[in-house]
Amino acid sequence: MEHPSFKAVIEGLLFASGDEGITAKQIARILETNVDTILHYIDELKYDYEHAERGMMIMQSNEVYHLTTKPEHSHFYKKLLDTPQMSRLSQAALETLAIIAYKQPITRTEIDDIRGVKSDRPVQTLLARSLIEETGRRDGVGRAVLFGTSKDFLTYFGLTSLDELPPLPENLDDTDIEQEADLFFEKLNEHSN
Repeated sequence: MEHPSFKAVIEGLLFASGDEGITAKQIARILETNVDTILHYIDELKYDYEHAERGMMIMQSNEVYHLTTKPEHSHFYKKLLDTPQMSRLSQAALETLAIIAYKQPITRTEIDDIRGVKSDRPVQTLLARSLIEETGRRDGVGRAVLFGTSKDFLTYFGLTSLDELPPLPENLDDTDIEQEADLFFEKLNEHSN
């Protein structure tokens, strides 16, 4: 890969890393170059964002870089989040919520394994909406956080208890559980909005 495309790829990596962010070392490893080169391009991107009419900026917290919106535009983002169509859950959030509802307590890694993709953003969305909550920690190395549904989950979908979730057919694998649960939550989500 040639250096002129590094800047664009770095920008994409910053975006794709989401809330977790990414370090210069991680970017250097991905682009198979040295950290100084990456820091140079990050500085160029920062300059581009600061000196143009752009809505994004690069924020650094410790060694981690994040692509984020500019704080001076926050009142516009609040309006967006307050619009009725933003109250709907994304497909990724619904899938993640379905998995948590049927497999709780469950770790983020287990959710990722079932979905086949990272679930950081959907989990953060569900936590922010108080539809799920941390229910404890898994015993063992790393003590991973366990997630389960919350009381707000029941309220959001008009349920009085988890017992009202439709039973899943026997002998389902994780993919089948996800598909069955998706259908249920899509119907519930349509009715709740």
